[in-house]
Amino acid sequence: MAVAIEALADEMYKMVAETQGKKNLKALDLTKAMIAKYGEAECSKDDCKHAIRQLIDSGRCVYSYFGGSFITLPHKEGAAPE
Repeated sequence: MAVAIEALADEMYKMVAETQGKKNLKALDLTKAMIAKYGEAECSKDDCKHAIRQLIDSGRCVYSYFGGSFITLPHKEGAAPE
């Protein structure tokens, strides 16, 4: 049985949150990590694309560009209220 898109999105979010400020993750990095974790039979590249799209559309993660396109957590402005 294939892994649910929501479960993939949650795992990807955890990876991005853990590496925030230490390493920038590309979409391909997340895809490779999920396929390595669950195996190609349970998790396809298309499933990972949908999970990434879900993270971006929900606002949990954003694309940022620093010489390449990376997936990061949304940044808070310094003057933004808590």
